[in-house]
Amino acid sequence: MAKERRPLSGKVVAITGGARGIGKATAAALVRRGCRVAIGDLDLPLAEGTAGELGGGTIAIPLDVTDRDSFAAFLGEVDRQLGPLDVLINNAGIMPVTRFVEEADESIRRQIEINVYGVVTGTQLALERMLPRRGGHVVNLASSAGKAGVPGIVTYSGTKHAVVGFTEAVRAELRGSGIDFSYVMPVTVNTALTEGVSDTRGVKKVEPEDVAEAIAEALETGRVDVFIPRSLKYTVAISGILPRRWREAVASFMGVDSIIAEVPGSARRAYEERAAKSHSAGAEAGESEAEPAAQRDAA
Repeated sequence: MAKERRPLSGKVVAITGGARGIGKATAAALVRRGCRVAIGDLDLPLAEGTAGELGGGTIAIPLDVTDRDSFAAFLGEVDRQLGPLDVLINNAGIMPVTRFVEEADESIRRQIEINVYGVVTGTQLALERMLPRRGGHVVNLASSAGKAGVPGIVTYSGTKHAVVGFTEAVRAELRGSGIDFSYVMPVTVNTALTEGVSDTRGVKKVEPEDVAEAIAEALETGRVDVFIPRSLKYTVAISGILPRRWREAVASFMGVDSIIAEVPGSARRAYEERAAKSHSAGAEAGESEAEPAAQRDAA
């Protein structure tokens, strides 16, 4: 029997890294369902443009997920302008592509700060608001890389494994609290985050709108582990019972072990430069249009 869906109309939703990509598509999907949405982003002018485009009372608020005070101020503004927080979607993330032995310390730290610390901090701050009301939903954007080890994005894969494990653990700790948790694991998504990355054999890129609809469904149904496409869940389950050598052979056949590692540097240069600029610009005087991809999509 199909699970009865919970109405989302009127729910107050905060989305990190929501000015474009998956965040923007998710905001649009939730506005269509009657949610009151707040977009948090480093690039406030871009976020304001997105909010105006989406309408429905959507608001834009500056946010640096690596700064706890900034995150607390963001959620405080959501409470003040829209009302008590019902849903937090931790979407912001970065994905530099490089061989791990050559990866700069700054790249490693930045991924951990945004992809892991930002998720942990946002979840904790959201729970401070949700637990007294015994209601709410936290959605954390992981990745199919959070269920596999992907050459070329070793640190990124590690951060997404962390998001999966963290979400499972906090959910177990707070079972019976009235708070729902979901983590979202798409394959490669057609956003700036995956510039230059091609499809794996048998698995095509999905669109941001596909991820957005899956997130909306998770909010409506309470689904915990959200695979996109849904068939990925069965692929992961089957591979989990195969001997390691078979799993590695399948991954090699599909191109998982080379799809990222063999991406030409020129195909990623624009994204990597934007991500690098974001850190220096943000440390000095806040973010600007120079870094549109820096804390945008986590998948």
